[in-house]
Amino acid sequence: MELLKHTDTPLLQESAVALGFFDGVHLGHRAVLYAAVECAKEKQLMPCAFTFAANSVPVKQGASLNYLYTDAQKYALMADCGVEGVYCPTFSELCALDGEAFCRKVLVELFHAREVFCGGDFRFGAKAAWDIAALDAFGKQMGFSVHQVESVHCDGEKVSSTAIREAVKHGEPERAARLLGAPYHISGRVIHGAALGRTRDVPTINMPFADRQVVPRYGVYVSRTKTPQGVFDSVTDIGVKPTVSEGQIPAAETFLLDFSGDLYEQPCTVELLHFLRPERKFPDVEALYQQIARDQAECRAWLRQNAVCQ
Repeated sequence: MELLKHTDTPLLQESAVALGFFDGVHLGHRAVLYAAVECAKEKQLMPCAFTFAANSVPVKQGASLNYLYTDAQKYALMADCGVEGVYCPTFSELCALDGEAFCRKVLVELFHAREVFCGGDFRFGAKAAWDIAALDAFGKQMGFSVHQVESVHCDGEKVSSTAIREAVKHGEPERAARLLGAPYHISGRVIHGAALGRTRDVPTINMPFADRQVVPRYGVYVSRTKTPQGVFDSVTDIGVKPTVSEGQIPAAETFLLDFSGDLYEQPCTVELLHFLRPERKFPDVEALYQQIARDQAECRAWLRQNAVCQ
């Protein structure tokens, strides 16, 4: 995938562009992305996407924003949809542009856009003052066509990042997966933890959350972990480890079932499948490890009953 760094380094070919924040790359976002990709195939254009850097948008629709996925996660998911070029500036780089300037600078001069796709609620320009009707009018002036992609509904619910954030924050990974089109996941390189688990033969991998990223409900989850050494069933604890430490920032600590090896600094992806229990503080470390053994047994039982495919 080509990451377009600045508006002064334009594409060398014409494109079909998907517009949106795409912070979850959920089913609704994918409908927009797939529409642009399919059009690009038909008309021999480059399939591209415009989005903002995840941690640069302070508010969205009047509310402070905690985003679902990091930019790296978004890039990977968009590439899976067939997108080949992404422009992902910080919000401050473009927030002062009016609607006409945005279209000219981004869509015409950077993307050489011929076809543009977005949802019906897409807003752009300073203070989000321009809508899809204005985008269509600018397109007629500047030489690109605008296509509105209809909202996607799942189980009677409109698919939205807001709904997915709520599902994640309330410990509802199954609902989040239905709306995302895939399990909600945490990904990145494994960091060093306190290594206490290794003293009890319960080695774990630790993965932090990025600044202002949505943190799932604290507790223990059935999970599945993708590593350079294969895919493993696992148990993941989201939280701050109240039994063994104080004042830690939230992180995901995952025990891989039937795995032996070292994954420090390796890229891994942890998919949350099912919420087992809330996080709680135990009277001592011995009680904690007894509960960990019960968590592992419950995880295996849930996986057997639900036959999760890898």
